[in-house]
Amino acid sequence: MTASQEDSRSITAGEADAGERLDRWMAAQWPELSRSRCKALIEGGALAVNGETLADPSAKVREGHIYTLTMPALEPAVPKPENIPLDILHEDDDLIVINKPAGLTVHPGAGAWTGTLVHALLYHCKGSLSGIGGVERPGIVHRIDKDTSGVLVVAKNDVAHRYLSKQFAKHTVERAYLAFTRGAPRPREGEIATRIARSTRDRLKMAVLKWESAAGKEAITHYQVLETYGQEAKAPIGTPLAALVECRLETGRTHQIRVHMEHLGHALIGDRIYGPQRTSQLKGIPDLPEIKALGRQALHASVLGFVHPSTREEMVFETELPADLQNLHAALKRV
Repeated sequence: MTASQEDSRSITAGEADAGERLDRWMAAQWPELSRSRCKALIEGGALAVNGETLADPSAKVREGHIYTLTMPALEPAVPKPENIPLDILHEDDDLIVINKPAGLTVHPGAGAWTGTLVHALLYHCKGSLSGIGGVERPGIVHRIDKDTSGVLVVAKNDVAHRYLSKQFAKHTVERAYLAFTRGAPRPREGEIATRIARSTRDRLKMAVLKWESAAGKEAITHYQVLETYGQEAKAPIGTPLAALVECRLETGRTHQIRVHMEHLGHALIGDRIYGPQRTSQLKGIPDLPEIKALGRQALHASVLGFVHPSTREEMVFETELPADLQNLHAALKRV
């Protein structure tokens, strides 16, 4: 099967199947798939039940329901190095710190088999990155969304990878993001603590669950409103059109800041997945060119701090807003 092909298979559950745990039942129906692989496929949104995506591997099988599994396309075993320019903030024998531009995908996957940060690093590091070649490549310690800009660190050997990974797992890494939001969160400073899981309605989205839920993963964001802009029409005085918000991550879940800001009712400007679906503009501002020109969520990873794996030195890297967000910032100040 090539990278562009998908394997889709369906089966109708019988009377004897009813009540079985879904991932266990799938592994029995398709012996070439391990139970852990079935669980990962379900959580990744690859299974549909009667045409609707089901992302809970512990769900019970129901008689007469049609279960359709669409296997994701296989990626090449070894990505080829590509000469893609990189903005390198720091590099040594153990790690490399990159200021990633918006539009650059970190890891190869569906829709991005070439032109990723992994391909660029293979070229730049001339094969010295440890273990890159599988689905979970050890060199990639953490990721930021394709359309989010900012700083990230990549390990260049297994020892560095393990040491950095432990810091991320223990939530001791300093991570700050700058986000431009619709309106301004209230209170102006606070903590958002929820559980986050992939949406059962849209596999491209993550969703907030009730804190007491056993599903999903704990997600904690600390935020502070740094600036506000404009006045929303026909709203109480002091209701801004937009804000600049600093978000500091205690955990690092997929789309965490984007999901949490939407949860507060203040989605990121330019976010077409978690923001308003029909327009990227602000209330009362019919056409702000700087928003239209973004083509992405207004989010930048501005600060990354960690302890170096070999020297044990505390390292902190700060990056300025890229040009598109600087233009947006200037435009909002004029609103």
